[in-house]
Amino acid sequence: MCREEIFQNVIAVSNRKLCTRPFPEQIEIVCRHRPQSLILREKDLNESEYGKLGQEVKEICKKYQVTCIYHTFYEEAKKAGVRNIHLPLWKLEELNEEDGQRDFDLIGASIHSVEEAKKAEKLGATYLTAGHIYETGCKPDLPPRGLNFLKEVCQVVDIPVYAIGGIRLEKQQIAEIQKAGARGACIMSELMKIS
Repeated sequence: MCREEIFQNVIAVSNRKLCTRPFPEQIEIVCRHRPQSLILREKDLNESEYGKLGQEVKEICKKYQVTCIYHTFYEEAKKAGVRNIHLPLWKLEELNEEDGQRDFDLIGASIHSVEEAKKAEKLGATYLTAGHIYETGCKPDLPPRGLNFLKEVCQVVDIPVYAIGGIRLEKQQIAEIQKAGARGACIMSELMKIS
């Protein structure tokens, strides 16, 4: 599996606070590597700020033919014409209550248990992120759920699952995630510093 092949199975996840260069510049560098998609996950922004940043990121993704996925703010996604959204489970429930699935082609959900995975699929998620799988500096006080957890999740749903948490651009790690049944991996920290 060469580096190009690795990126085909990677969803890049943004965090501008980890960048050492201007955020749009870093997003452009990430998109040049052609990950499968990019989730714009900037949790500290309000909806209006997110919408402004989203427009810029959407254009960069379009330039490199990388699928842009908005996070949490589905109303902003609709306004921007972005048909891909990633949501925490509670937000997916909200979208479901509003019958908002018809506005999106891709609906991702973050899950942390087998039961949440089943629930998210039932609520209309088209893919899941399951984690955290490995130790990560983002969650230093929480033990990783591990590959067995990932395998269990992959066995109980019929939609693609992407591992998240402590994942690097390493052939061996991506291979063991896929062996557990995942379609691929979400990577944040390494990609927010990649050149």
